[in-house]
Amino acid sequence: MSSRPRKILYVTAGLRGGGAEGMLARLATARPGVADEITIASLLPAEAHMQRLNAAGVDVVELRFDKPAGIATGLFKLARLIAESRPEIVQGWMYYGDLAALLALALSRRRKETHLIWSIRCSAMDWRSYGLALSLVVKGCALLSRWPDVVTANSVAGVKSHLALGYHPRRTQVLANGIDVDHFRPDAAARAAVRTELGIPEKAIVLAHVARVDAMKDHGSFLAAMAALPDVCALLVGAGTERLAAAPNLFRLGRRCDVARLFAAADVVVSSSCRGEGFSNVLAEGMACGLPAVATDIGDARLIVGDTGVVVPAQSPETLAAAIRTLAAESAPLRADRGRRARERIVENFSMRHAVQAHVELYESLAANRR
Repeated sequence: MSSRPRKILYVTAGLRGGGAEGMLARLATARPGVADEITIASLLPAEAHMQRLNAAGVDVVELRFDKPAGIATGLFKLARLIAESRPEIVQGWMYYGDLAALLALALSRRRKETHLIWSIRCSAMDWRSYGLALSLVVKGCALLSRWPDVVTANSVAGVKSHLALGYHPRRTQVLANGIDVDHFRPDAAARAAVRTELGIPEKAIVLAHVARVDAMKDHGSFLAAMAALPDVCALLVGAGTERLAAAPNLFRLGRRCDVARLFAAADVVVSSSCRGEGFSNVLAEGMACGLPAVATDIGDARLIVGDTGVVVPAQSPETLAAAIRTLAAESAPLRADRGRRARERIVENFSMRHAVQAHVELYESLAANRR
């Protein structure tokens, strides 16, 4: 007899367009689902994914922690939601979501009846870059980390870095992100169309670099590498990229909703992050589109890429440029073979089907061992 949970409540810091939020949306809308009823409580306004979630029958509750006195009222609203809906599992998502889930569950007086899961979505970060509040929340989570039934992370690197921060090792589990391999796939028609739109020659070598402008993404190293590669073009995609310094071989496209289509126009996916990555969605999505990867050795990049691409030290523009040059110089058939193997690696190890199954197995193990 299946012990699949009937109700799950996810508590997330927000529902913006980032990779962590995207993974939550994919998990909540997956079919067959991870539970009969799914609710997402968002501490901040749900800026993205709302239409997709509602269409899939997922209830989204905005707690509005951003309003005056919003933290107190939001916590009590969340506690009331837990008390009234009685989910078998409450799962925090990102640090603020983890902490809010724990506090609200305590206020609801349903801790004994409800399993609590925390979800870490990054690895080693430079907390000074993100303000005092987040640093305090992370330290608080480390102190309270013995209380969740399970602390999950989307990467091996995430587990290691958080144990080093003082997270309790009693029970941690890696649940890798999952990629929609039906959406992210090679597309010859899109490749031709995008290159025509952007005026890129058919035989040009094109890189896809998809990342918001943030210190952890280290656009500086990537731009320095591109300066040494004048014959290679790059699509810079992500919030803030439209404001980066111009160069003849750079296409600064800003935030886009057609990332899979843009990947189709590229030959190589590049990740230049210098810290913070756990499981890089962008890296795996590009590989699912049939692109070999050049990635810095941050988070679980080496595990994701395997032998299908090249992994280099972070913050080394010269090494990054050399790796890109190596793949660019390969014959088209050899590069295509790398891309084929890259897609196979994602389909066989990191598809959404694998991610859903891993989450379901965790939920069922908790439900089967109900207190």
